[in-house]
Amino acid sequence: MEELDPKKTSRAAAFELWMKAPMPMVTLVKTLDVTRLVRLSRRGLKFNMLLCWCIGKVASRTEEFYTLPAGDKLIRYGNLAVNTVVALADSGIATCDVPFSQDLARFQRDYRTLTARVRDTGAPYDLNGDYMVIGASALPQTEIDGAVNIYAGFCNNPFLVWGKYRKKLWRAVLPISFQFHHTQMDGGHAARFLEDLQEEIRTLKP
Repeated sequence: MEELDPKKTSRAAAFELWMKAPMPMVTLVKTLDVTRLVRLSRRGLKFNMLLCWCIGKVASRTEEFYTLPAGDKLIRYGNLAVNTVVALADSGIATCDVPFSQDLARFQRDYRTLTARVRDTGAPYDLNGDYMVIGASALPQTEIDGAVNIYAGFCNNPFLVWGKYRKKLWRAVLPISFQFHHTQMDGGHAARFLEDLQEEIRTLKP
């Protein structure tokens, strides 16, 4: 990873506007058709793993995801990871960073291995170094229309939240919330990301 001079990037104006804003996070909510993921999950592939991989796949070709505001700096990363929340046996939770790979089979192995480690140890698994981490949290116990995450002021990473998918005749739909720091990207970038995520899901071929 490397520190960038914000004035020499396409985010120069956004850096000046939003880095010191009391609430610089923006949330968009979009309902996705996840029928393809539901069908694949019936063949032994975990629904949330597939969705996390699709998120990483689209983010990997979206330039804005590689640059993240941290403190008063703008940092450029070379790799992406998707963070997922793991339910523990004692009803607690812990987080797990899964490095993104263009190879779905490899991502699936890492997802299974690392989330199992977190579940067994009860300790979070954090990737250090050159990874921009995309947060993800699933609430499969209930249907939700949207979510606005907390803003702590020290964790500016993009974050996606979803609940239980909904069945509509022969289709399945899922509202998903996408929160991002306005310094990292604009609403147009975020909207395009969600549109591309829908297309990635629709055309997914494992």
